[in-house]
Amino acid sequence: MTVVERKLNKIFYIFIGLHLIIWTLIPTFTNNNLPLDTIEKLAWASNLDWGFNKHPPASAFFVEVFYQIFGSNDWAYYLLSQIFVVFSFFVVWEFSKEFFSNKNYSLLSVLLLEGIYFYNFTTPEFNVNICQLPFWALSVLYAWKGFKNNKIIDWLLFGIFAAIGILSKYLFIYLLIAMDVFLAYTFFKKKFNYKCFISLVPFLLILSPHLIWLIKNDYITILYGLHRTGTGDQDFIDHLIYPILFLVKQIGILIPFFIMCFFVIKKFKLKFNFNDQKLLFLLAINIFPIFLMFITSMIMGVKIRTMWMTPFYLFFGVLIIYIFQSQTNLNKIKGFISVFVILFVFSPFAYAYVSITETDKRTDYPGKKIAMEVQKLWDKNRNEKIVWVIGGDEWVAGNLSYHLKDRPKWVLEWHSRDKFPEAIWLCGKKQGATCLDLNDYK
Repeated sequence: MTVVERKLNKIFYIFIGLHLIIWTLIPTFTNNNLPLDTIEKLAWASNLDWGFNKHPPASAFFVEVFYQIFGSNDWAYYLLSQIFVVFSFFVVWEFSKEFFSNKNYSLLSVLLLEGIYFYNFTTPEFNVNICQLPFWALSVLYAWKGFKNNKIIDWLLFGIFAAIGILSKYLFIYLLIAMDVFLAYTFFKKKFNYKCFISLVPFLLILSPHLIWLIKNDYITILYGLHRTGTGDQDFIDHLIYPILFLVKQIGILIPFFIMCFFVIKKFKLKFNFNDQKLLFLLAINIFPIFLMFITSMIMGVKIRTMWMTPFYLFFGVLIIYIFQSQTNLNKIKGFISVFVILFVFSPFAYAYVSITETDKRTDYPGKKIAMEVQKLWDKNRNEKIVWVIGGDEWVAGNLSYHLKDRPKWVLEWHSRDKFPEAIWLCGKKQGATCLDLNDYK
């Protein structure tokens, strides 16, 4: 390793280290309660299964691992989220080395990601979108290695990470479709490679318990996803408005990213060589999944929620730098660094400002205080542990499950009280005094 490469490595690790520390500390000190999605995952994690009413199980599994280690300490879940983010950066960094001989380009392709707010401002909330990130990155890395080197181990690892990606969120399939299209196209031009089918073995083995759960539960997570898009209520105009709105939002999201690009790319002159397999692969994993989302919105007339696009831009820096590397001017790097530093500093300050000045957010919910009052009431009348929290929703019940010292399991369905004698039953005032209404404790 040359002196320059060691310096670039040092800069990269300083960057991801600072990112992890800053984005763990800022929400820890400015939020009073964990965000909605994180509490939701903790509610599911209290009673782990192979799927839940909204999403597959991976996100709940990872927060449960951290709960078993760190308990109800909010900082741990902000740390968990940042570990997922910076590890994804690391995978992008390693992947970029496959495409650039000049490691300056590898560093630029990662630093550019700070210009996309999915990878800074929204990261304190650990959710299914954040959960996808490392497996999206790893699937891309090992799909490329499998294609390039055709080693069985690479195809097996691709199958493993792809399966965990699906278990994080079903939208992961858009990436897999894009890679299948690339493989089909390249194999069509030369001898077909049957080794890639080895990836299906770990893929199907890992997914099979969830698929069984899905069938037994009437495909509830798929139906929830369709409901979130507004499927079934479309007018003809929706098939035009929603796709256009989707494209406008994507352009808006990428504005800071492209501002950073302007400081290092002299001119944006496109020249595609469609015999370049590296370029085809980058186009497949970056552009084709976004195109599929656009087509989905157009055909179904549905709204694509902005946060769903979180993992889609992980390799956008690699794509842009690869296309324009001959037009990249490293002598203008000072301007790029200035914009990068501004964004790197502004994002956490903006997050802290919003968190402190706005006082009606989910992260201002007095979850710990309510749990303490409920615990006092329970201890006054009962001697046994609280085993169950029954009813309510993931937010209310999840906060209780997370903050109470016994970490009771949350159950959504109402059953006979004889079946759950050591339980807190959540309800509203109109349902009778025998139920616990948490509005009394706010």
